[in-house]
Amino acid sequence: MTAAPDLADWRDPPPPPRAPIDGRWARLEPLDPAAHAPALHAANSASDAMWRWLPYGPFPDGAAYREWAAWAAAQDDPLFFTVIDRADGLPKGVATFMRITPAHGVIELGHIAFSPSLQRTRVGTEALASIMRRAFGLGYRRFEWKCDAGNAPSRRLAQRLGLSFEGVFRSHMIVKGRNRDTAWFAATDADFPAIDAALTRWLDPANFDAAGRQRESLSDLTRPLRLASDAFAP
Repeated sequence: MTAAPDLADWRDPPPPPRAPIDGRWARLEPLDPAAHAPALHAANSASDAMWRWLPYGPFPDGAAYREWAAWAAAQDDPLFFTVIDRADGLPKGVATFMRITPAHGVIELGHIAFSPSLQRTRVGTEALASIMRRAFGLGYRRFEWKCDAGNAPSRRLAQRLGLSFEGVFRSHMIVKGRNRDTAWFAATDADFPAIDAALTRWLDPANFDAAGRQRESLSDLTRPLRLASDAFAP
């Protein structure tokens, strides 16, 4: 058995700042209801499918969405960020830092609400990679992702980013009148250098042809980096 690391000199990391994160394709800004809510509501209105997995939504109109956004923007935990597509400057989704626990160096990515125009894109992938990079850059030891065990796209996305499946908490929550079993995924600071290298390689413009098609898949790059037990994840 590997000896437990000595953390005698370890110090709590700071909470994540309410500050933008710039990338090549995505810019993350703290959620601003006045600036972001109209475009977010419009983008989200293309499909109600994602709201099945969230404890709120869909919203009947822009006013209702802006009311929710005003609540969300006032929170420190979860700390909401808007994902902006740098190609057209439009807000297209939100994601958060949440369950922020500096005393243990643990932080979670959650409340991912990506509109159809953001799903399965370089913009969305880079946004989530940027959140992970900020967390580990601040000194967090463990980065978590939890989702409804029945949410297959979310589970695949967590693994695609290099997070390892750690199990299912049965009957963990009640969401919109339904039982939720929760699947857990995570990466540690020991895992992250290799994950970051895979993300950098995948996000490199040279990995895409003129039509924007990937040459190497991110799943192929991160699959060898996940825990061996992850291969048996349902």
